[in-house]
Amino acid sequence: ASKDAGFKFIDLGRILVHKIKEEFGQVVTRVQATVITDPEELERRKPEAQAAYDARDERMKGLKDDKVNVFYTCEMCQSFAPTHVCIITPERLGLCGAINWLDAKASNELDPKGPNKPLEIGSAIDADSGEWEVVNDAVRAQSLGTIERMCMYSIMDAPMTSCGCFEAIVAMTVDMQAVIIVDRDFSGMTPVGMKFSSLAGSIGGGRQTPGFMGIGRKYVASEKFISKEGGVLRIAWMPKQLKDFLSEDIRKRGEALGCPDLLDKIADE
Repeated sequence: ASKDAGFKFIDLGRILVHKIKEEFGQVVTRVQATVITDPEELERRKPEAQAAYDARDERMKGLKDDKVNVFYTCEMCQSFAPTHVCIITPERLGLCGAINWLDAKASNELDPKGPNKPLEIGSAIDADSGEWEVVNDAVRAQSLGTIERMCMYSIMDAPMTSCGCFEAIVAMTVDMQAVIIVDRDFSGMTPVGMKFSSLAGSIGGGRQTPGFMGIGRKYVASEKFISKEGGVLRIAWMPKQLKDFLSEDIRKRGEALGCPDLLDKIADE
């Protein structure tokens, strides 16, 4: 339909250039957009892009939540999830997987009135659950009073709300002994009896749903991933493609937690 209406790849490129200049005009003056449709060329260039993402992730490894005094909000999804707000910390990136703590920090410095606002966190109400009074205040204000509190490190006690653009969903199993993780690229049935689409429809839109939570995929590699409930050791199932994507991170976390064969213990389809 878009093609029939006259939309071309050059239009997509122009939109990308315009948005980058609009968002980062203070530091960017010239932008070139290249749209690649050849699968072979795409595969040739992927390592270059992956290296840039890896370097970005490497910068984050030394940053820990308890070593900073500022977290950041992200309100970009409020146009379709009015009660949702991401709280971005060094050890928890945004649900979309695109914005980490350094990104939010840079965004706020470029545009203090933009979607990323700083929160001076102070001492925690509960360090194990990841609950801070200033986070609760921000969530309460941004959700228009709908959400009273949020625990950053728990899936059962006031977890983060879910927007709709999350990369994956963590869901507690029926017996509450484990969690499964499913990403939006997997269209099959999950062990909890719902597909990604059904889960997303149940928890998205800014809902806070204990036992279910939208996440960015790389959050699984964090030491703070549902750490209140046992972290990665709780994972019982995920699609093979997602498991392969996270394999090295899961291996490292398993070894750190005394379970070097964790990856082999996680079932897939």
